[in-house]
Amino acid sequence: MGAASIDLEGKSILITGGTGSFGKAFASHVLKNVRSVRLAIFSRDEQKQFEFANTLSEEEQAKARFFIGDVRDASRLSMAMRNVDYVVHAAALKIVPTAEYNPFECIQTNVVGAENVVRAAIEQNVKRVIALSTDKACNPINLYGASKLASDKIFVAANHLAGAHGPRFAVVRYGNVIGSRGSVLPFFRDLIAKGAKDLPITDTRMTRFWIAVEQGVEFVLSCFAISRGGEIFVPKIPSMRVVDLAQALAPGVPHRVIGIRPGEKLHEVMISRDDARNTVDLGDRYVIEPATHLWDKQRRSFLADGGKQVEEGYEYASDTNKEWLSAKDLHRLAAGISA
Repeated sequence: MGAASIDLEGKSILITGGTGSFGKAFASHVLKNVRSVRLAIFSRDEQKQFEFANTLSEEEQAKARFFIGDVRDASRLSMAMRNVDYVVHAAALKIVPTAEYNPFECIQTNVVGAENVVRAAIEQNVKRVIALSTDKACNPINLYGASKLASDKIFVAANHLAGAHGPRFAVVRYGNVIGSRGSVLPFFRDLIAKGAKDLPITDTRMTRFWIAVEQGVEFVLSCFAISRGGEIFVPKIPSMRVVDLAQALAPGVPHRVIGIRPGEKLHEVMISRDDARNTVDLGDRYVIEPATHLWDKQRRSFLADGGKQVEEGYEYASDTNKEWLSAKDLHRLAAGISA
């Protein structure tokens, strides 16, 4: 995606949820491509940390630091952020039915955890923080989406808490990550490998936004480079019908319609009509600018740098998207992802 990535040479970075699908991809990218960097990988699963560390070269291991910790633990977060320049917040409880059944736990991680990241970043005076969001945070109908909407609001408002000279906070919002843990692609591949006679489809009309994990990593890095604080960055990415995805993975295998699960939408939205009034088109992405920015009254809008205001009432939705993923594109993006 078009914008240049931030220069991380000589910098210190912390990523929460550092052993998740995105966290590992982000860490691997930074460790491979930045010669002099200190990367703190913060997560709560020691086994995943051990396994991930063993995939790194000696040179990469020398630049990595593994911190056992939970975003629910504010003091541990603050300790881990000492002398850190940049933070990527990727830790979350993400499975929709799990969040519906365990609402207290979802809120503790996704909302209280977001507050703790903000407090720690301000205490330790980091430079910039980018939090990962989801398309489900836009007009949410499930607890996961509602908790991530609350998280988005927390990170945007954090700029007011930080003041004129504190950290700058922003959000990146995108759709389904191809091949990530828990996504439909590895689920279908697993069923196919086990000889399934059909593939379960929730609804033949269902559409989703799709992005490859490496594209997500590059997008986050480019947003670090251009963020001014308070933005929600949304990449322009393709949509695909879930039934077409199943057909591309297993041509000729019949589908079995099982119905939409509780909390699921037929189509996802990343920019609502109400957000359109604050949304600027930057060519390769949209940016939802903050409605207020009292921490910096002179904050320069992206409109002043060639961005274009989207039309009133515009909605960026997976079913009305102008860009669609073909079966060939899907296989290209999914190349190298194990079943």
